[in-house]
Amino acid sequence: MSILELTAVSKSFGRAHERNTVLRDINLTVQQGDFVSIIGYSGSGKSTLINLIAGLLKPDIGTARMDGETIAGPVPERGIVFQNSSLLPWLTVTENVRLAVDQIFPDLSEKDRADRAAEYIDMVKLTPASGKLPRELSGGMRQRVSVARTLAANPRVLLLDEPLSALDALTRATLQDEIADIWQKNRTTVIWITNDPDEALLVADRVIPLLPGREGSTLGDEIPVNIPRPRDRRELLQTPGFKDLKLNIINTLLDAKKDSAPTISKKLAIPDILPEDLGKIRNHSFFDRPDPRRRSQLVRDEMKVEAS
Repeated sequence: MSILELTAVSKSFGRAHERNTVLRDINLTVQQGDFVSIIGYSGSGKSTLINLIAGLLKPDIGTARMDGETIAGPVPERGIVFQNSSLLPWLTVTENVRLAVDQIFPDLSEKDRADRAAEYIDMVKLTPASGKLPRELSGGMRQRVSVARTLAANPRVLLLDEPLSALDALTRATLQDEIADIWQKNRTTVIWITNDPDEALLVADRVIPLLPGREGSTLGDEIPVNIPRPRDRRELLQTPGFKDLKLNIINTLLDAKKDSAPTISKKLAIPDILPEDLGKIRNHSFFDRPDPRRRSQLVRDEMKVEAS
């Protein structure tokens, strides 16, 4: 069953006379329970695409729909985790998560809301740090709080906008595994934006490249990831087909980048002034030096040579 659908979507920015098209002719269908990864270069419009799906932006052309209804704005059913954790610095871990729970479930009792917040904090393995402020947490821990807060709102679609890009490799690997494990248990529909082929192949069932173009980026053909779950990163390199999938993704992006590079043609004019012969003896001072020689003043001599 289709839950999200983008049809012929384009998005531009700037004033009317100098519009910059970021996305063009985007067509995307996401089924209930899908785990889709959209991969592309920095600056290719990935965040713009996720904001269109979230309802934070509206397309200039085309339609974005959820459950057949036009996406008119942000709603709790589409939860988003940004690159920055966006936590309120004066609230503890529990209070940041409770902020979402209290807004989405005001009819629940105080105990039920507290239990719900605690459940998702425990899900991301942060129970020992539940009373700490964001400044007392590492970058990876803050991103876990952001994930817990979004999941606690019970979204039907989880949107991840390069949520781990600012983390070190070890922390990033840990969170990749944890988020994939959470999806395995809950089967929430996930769209994960990334620029890392390994990450895309580790977590997703479908990888869709966002290809840059001279008139804006567009989605390429999806690449199915037929690797059994759960996936162990230590065994992934030995999994049949993994290297071929990775090479397919990389070559697709490289080819699109090469084709999108602008070509510039320039007509070069040879300088009219001829170089001065520095080996020639000068019989004049600096102030009396003659005007420079010019190509246009050269006299062409013709010689007739007879073969003997």
